Amino acid sequence: MALADATPGPDAWAELTLEDLRLYRRRVAEEEEKVSYWRRLVHARIDVLEAEAHHERPLRLDELIRVLGDTGTGRTRTALVSVRAADDLPELPILADMWVTELDPNDTAAVSAAIARLRQAEEQLTDYRRALHERLDEATSELIARYRDNPVSALVAFTAPHTGGGRSGAMA
Repeated sequence: MALADATPGPDAWAELTLEDLRLYRRRVAEEEEKVSYWRRLVHARIDVLEAEAHHERPLRLDELIRVLGDTGTGRTRTALVSVRAADDLPELPILADMWVTELDPNDTAAVSAAIARLRQAEEQLTDYRRALHERLDEATSELIARYRDNPVSALVAFTAPHTGGGRSGAMA
């Protein structure tokens, strides 16, 4: 993962331009969104496997809707409050190794093994996501410090390139 290699250390923030800092933070946020999505998929797969094992057959559509109905809100994290130095990112699970596409719900050993692999992957994804949040917090803290030192630099958020014929400038 390139983010692990590109993460500035405590003294390296000063070497990044404001644009590079914003880009770094945006890339970490995008990675966090992907990892959150993978975690939701893993949770959903665990829920389905457990429900199928309980029913001892594949779920009907109405049962599947009920099992998956309460998963994921689609919301993203908007408040970043803690500030901590990030360590190296944990390893991501190899998702192909832990994903099971065909499984007999009556084979309790196979179901248990699949759920164990999924839980291990979920734990790894959670650790990875936590590390990404720490990096987001750190980058956000650095941005805030720079905006305090130079408030005008924050105004770029209020401008956007104009794609039509004419002028560019502040958004309404």
